[in-house]
Amino acid sequence: MERTDKSVDAHLESLSDDVRNDMVAIDRLITEAMPEFPRVLWEGKFWGGSDQQIIGYGHLSNTNSKGEAVDWFQVGLAAQKNHLSVYVNVTDEGEYLGAIYGKRLGKVKVGSASLGFRSVEDINIDVFTEMIQRAAELAAAE
Repeated sequence: MERTDKSVDAHLESLSDDVRNDMVAIDRLITEAMPEFPRVLWEGKFWGGSDQQIIGYGHLSNTNSKGEAVDWFQVGLAAQKNHLSVYVNVTDEGEYLGAIYGKRLGKVKVGSASLGFRSVEDINIDVFTEMIQRAAELAAAE
């Protein structure tokens, strides 16, 4: 996946009616919790080989298993076929924040750095905001 110069707002407007409102609401929560972090649209093949468009917040650089520098986002938001995904690539003492906050987030499927849910109504907004604010704190300290 690669960063693009495409408008995040135009991407949100292009989404189908059934997910647009939830994506806009979650984008607003993340943007408010991470106001100093850049908001960029990423596009391309994701890990499973599917084409994706992910709104990335913040930036980090890692080294992959091949020793290559890889750019990525600290928090990401994407509309999938049947659910929404939030990727939290920030850790606290080696543990992904999604795993730390997952049980308190509501009706959420928790992966290593990913959270999946059907609607913004399925998540506990206060806990979600707390998690994103913690991600911003940890990312700023790096």
